[in-house]
Amino acid sequence: MKKSGRKPAPFPTKQQLIEFIGDHDDGVALRNIMIEFGLRPKERAPLKDALQKIVGSGRIRKGKGKRYALADRLPPVAVVEVTGTDEDGDVVAKPLNWRDGNDDEPPLIYLKPENRNRHRPATNSAAALPAMGVGDRALVRLTVIDEESYEAAVIKRIGGGGYRGPRTVIGIYRRGGRLEPTDRRYRYDFEVRPQDTGGANPGDLVVAEILAKKRRGRTRAKIIEKLNTEGDALLASQSFTRIALHSHEIPFLFSEHALAQAAAAEGAPLENRTDLRDIPLVTIDGADARDLDDAVFAETDNDPANPGGWQLIVAIADVAWYVRPGDALDRDAYERGNSIYFPDQVVPMLPEVLSNGWCSLKPEEDHPCLAVRLWIDAGGSLLRHRFERALMRSRARLTYEQIQAARDGSPDSVTKPLMSDVINPLYEAYKSLCRSRDERQPLDLDLPEKKILLDENGNVEEIANRQRVDSHRLIEEFMITANIAAAETLGKAGLPAIYRVHDEPPAKNLESFRTFLRSTNLSLAKGQVLLPRNFTQILKLAEKQNLSEVVGQMVLRSQSQAIYSDTDDGHFGLALRNYCHFTSPIRRYSDLIVHRALIKALDLGAGGLETQALEISQIAEHISTTERRAVAAEREVVDRYAAAYLVAKVGETFTGKISGVTRFGVFVTLEKLSVDGLVPVRSLPSDRYHFNEKRLQLKGTRNGLRFTFGDPVDVLLADANPLTGSLIFEIIASH
Repeated sequence: MKKSGRKPAPFPTKQQLIEFIGDHDDGVALRNIMIEFGLRPKERAPLKDALQKIVGSGRIRKGKGKRYALADRLPPVAVVEVTGTDEDGDVVAKPLNWRDGNDDEPPLIYLKPENRNRHRPATNSAAALPAMGVGDRALVRLTVIDEESYEAAVIKRIGGGGYRGPRTVIGIYRRGGRLEPTDRRYRYDFEVRPQDTGGANPGDLVVAEILAKKRRGRTRAKIIEKLNTEGDALLASQSFTRIALHSHEIPFLFSEHALAQAAAAEGAPLENRTDLRDIPLVTIDGADARDLDDAVFAETDNDPANPGGWQLIVAIADVAWYVRPGDALDRDAYERGNSIYFPDQVVPMLPEVLSNGWCSLKPEEDHPCLAVRLWIDAGGSLLRHRFERALMRSRARLTYEQIQAARDGSPDSVTKPLMSDVINPLYEAYKSLCRSRDERQPLDLDLPEKKILLDENGNVEEIANRQRVDSHRLIEEFMITANIAAAETLGKAGLPAIYRVHDEPPAKNLESFRTFLRSTNLSLAKGQVLLPRNFTQILKLAEKQNLSEVVGQMVLRSQSQAIYSDTDDGHFGLALRNYCHFTSPIRRYSDLIVHRALIKALDLGAGGLETQALEISQIAEHISTTERRAVAAEREVVDRYAAAYLVAKVGETFTGKISGVTRFGVFVTLEKLSVDGLVPVRSLPSDRYHFNEKRLQLKGTRNGLRFTFGDPVDVLLADANPLTGSLIFEIIASH
């Protein structure tokens, strides 16, 4: 029998599979995927394995009829839960049990008004059903409006229309029996009957249980806890963090057993440890940092085979010595997942006696550490590395600004003696690491980040942008190199471990980004292997057009969200194949697991990973969730502080840029302050505005006015609400 001369079709890449699946709103079957890519029957099993890996990464899902669809695309029929109303009064909802892997925001679903008599003859009068309230659920048929929103026609309500949302709400108790919620989703107040006040006084910040909704009037609530603020909580800055802790259910009290265990901690012996106390390691952190968990050192490599090379030491607090698998401290640390940093306080992962004491590498004190020696060549490439458990003694506690000033020629009494042996070698080694970074060209985003500065009374003194200097980047490059070494070591050991994974951008996000770029005369080519340098090149071109900030924001929105995983799938943004988090076990549970895995793999003593019954994948999923929880809580508290600061400036005008466009209005980011607020569509000049999702633009149908992402505008601050952290602007001029 004559063999066919047809060459077998190449097996599709992950990105090709995702893009093809993304072109089918209703999903696509395995058979159709095989036909599309010309695959043979024997490739069916490898294709199923490839698809299952993509499902595991969260990029696609397998739905009814064994059809594959994008994970962030909703099915035609779904159960939704009402979350409130938008600025126009339209009822909005989210998919039930929504879990988003990108930016924590579910797509917006607008509920069409129901008609009680929709199944009766047209001659009958239509009577509208009572509007659905927050927490009500319904089975709906979805119609796509655009890539981020849907219109929903209710098929049937679920559960009789009673309240099905969160059972508690945080708010301020007001005179007249009203509870004003802190959550922006609630567009109404709750009713508190006299017998349900729980002893609260007007102005108190409280937690209330939501009671069954009445047929008419406000939903009732019963106050169950006062959060003990002084005065009116609306303006009491000490309440902002408490709101976030309670609304996100963040644990902030340690168990008695964990506190007792921490109190009993003591210094680690030198036995079986390398003695690094004569090495002039230094810590470099922010001026307000108290948990000093990493120290660094650099010197020239004396090996003649490595001319111009360096030996680096990155020493990290040995948290695994104090927190053992399954003990009380470990249980509390796992529950928290990470430390959370608010403007007024830190909610630490570990008790302060450890996080600011035994595990904080304070100068002139002996502290146990897990250190890695890193040998790099003149071009910054990592040649080899060695991990060791050690005892160290920090030479100095330096700040970013302090060491940068010294490098720039203005040393102080602390840094001057360290210049030749410590500071200058660190910067020279950093230069080599920069060469390696420039070679791989990671995604380089340098967007403004606001910092809330408080006075001694806890009130906002200033809102400033965080300044980044070379000393910040120096520490980043040292830490990244140490993280690479840890990931490589664990990969070779074959032990369970947790990795930091950043997947390439989803196909949907890329298409939106390409559409946006068309309005800027920039482009991102299709059909090529996507690399971080492609985005960096666009950013460089955008800078020449004075569009770097706007394009940078869109680049950020196009990216996948980094997660923790039990598989090392690489880090797209850093352009690295192997990556994990090793350098902050005081504040990240992921790093503690990595330390334990290294200790186990390298036989470095007590406190290693206990692999029996260890569900690494569950741990990775849990700490990915706690990380998102922390980010959301930190953002909300900063927004509340910013709104409190701007209360006194209501009525003033500011310059800003449009940083978001939706059907209900535009968001504006103020220059210098970097705070965001909403311009509701109702405050725009009277007209009917059409939302163009692809162009990120609102356009008046009669007046022709256009409000486009990135446009500079002058705005008037119409309202600032510290309770919800919301700002309302009115546009007074566009440029």
